[in-house]
Amino acid sequence: MKRRPTLAGLTMVLVVALAACGGGTEKSASAHGGGGTGSQSVEQRDEKVTGVRDAVRHLSRRTTRATRPHLVRTCDTDTRRVRHTKRSNGRTKTYYTTKKVRDCHKVRRGTERYTRVLRPERFCVRLDAVGGRKGENDRWFAVNSVTFHRVQQADDRAKVTIAPLRKGC
Repeated sequence: MKRRPTLAGLTMVLVVALAACGGGTEKSASAHGGGGTGSQSVEQRDEKVTGVRDAVRHLSRRTTRATRPHLVRTCDTDTRRVRHTKRSNGRTKTYYTTKKVRDCHKVRRGTERYTRVLRPERFCVRLDAVGGRKGENDRWFAVNSVTFHRVQQADDRAKVTIAPLRKGC
């Protein structure tokens, strides 16, 4: 019986040691979820990329008006029959009572209009000579708006350092 706490302690130490060494899951850098954009995520969030400014691209948010069902929560009170059994002196007595229960569910009541996002807003920067390598040209990176405006104001063919959200645009 003394082995079980010892074994549990050793297992816990092993789990902590493995967690400290890394081996965690790679997190996606996408802020909108839904994946499927075909772009690869940057390995580390704080990784900086240096290159020569080639071009910038701003893709504005595209929306449309759409309708969807308007759901309203409605509740009904019901009565249910509940069975009770009582045992005493070797005999079983069964009796029934009624219990009030509240049943709530969502019901469609008309439609509502909302703004559906067809394409989220994106800011992209194209760099040449990425990482100082002359052969790494025309690489697109998605960046936040602050980085985009800083690179946009820089001179054409100027050396810039960015922290991309992900590779590709």
